[in-house]
Amino acid sequence: MRFAIIYSQLDKAGKNIVEQFRTLAFSPQIPIIELKKETIITDIFKKNFPELRKIDFLIFASKHKSEKGVPSLSIHAPGNWRSALYGGKEGKVCLSSAYVFKYLFRKLNEEIEKDKKVKEKYLVTMEATHHGPSTDMPCLFVELGSAEKDWKDERAALVLAKTILSLPDFKTDKNWIPCIAIGGPHYAPNFNKLQLNGNYAISHIIPSYALPLTENMLQEAEEKTKEQVKTILIDWKGCGNAEERNKNSEVIKKLNLGYVKTDAVQAHA
Repeated sequence: MRFAIIYSQLDKAGKNIVEQFRTLAFSPQIPIIELKKETIITDIFKKNFPELRKIDFLIFASKHKSEKGVPSLSIHAPGNWRSALYGGKEGKVCLSSAYVFKYLFRKLNEEIEKDKKVKEKYLVTMEATHHGPSTDMPCLFVELGSAEKDWKDERAALVLAKTILSLPDFKTDKNWIPCIAIGGPHYAPNFNKLQLNGNYAISHIIPSYALPLTENMLQEAEEKTKEQVKTILIDWKGCGNAEERNKNSEVIKKLNLGYVKTDAVQAHA
């Protein structure tokens, strides 16, 4: 897989990840693009970046911030289900890949197992699809957080750099099932388990705070998944009350998509 890394010169964590990546590999076949502005507000279109002409996938190396400040290594697709307060466009998400997302999440979990100190400190997690920028290429954010002391952590950044560097070895499994995930909290604990251990491959996560689900949201998620979506994963208990859950399932049925509840799958994962 031909990929490029994009980061902002204003982003301490992004710079740290890229610096660690450069200690592992230096190749003109892997473009590394430094942005002058923050990544989430700098739209990336292939026509404006000659380096991306032959590239298949973008990795945004970035910081992660959270109110609780939990040290985290995270991966997520960018985009906005509703408003666009932090870059991108309102109601638009970016093209992602369920297979690449699953592969990188598994690889990140493998890499952190090799460094006990990093494993003891950091949570490895997916995040729901959120924030900008806009881009016309399939992409994912790989983030180091959640506070400034974490952004400077070279060992944690190295774990992320090794994860990114594995992309040329990317392979899929014929048993993987491309899907969209709906419901639950931002850090998606139930979806994390299935992405790591099951056959379901998640491209976009629509969290509970973005609900109620609309046809436009689901169509956007399906159209912005590189693979053909086979089903919808629902964190049923994380979708509100019975009336709200039923409304979500009705939207899914209108678009002729089936769904599977996470609690039913986890027993077999």
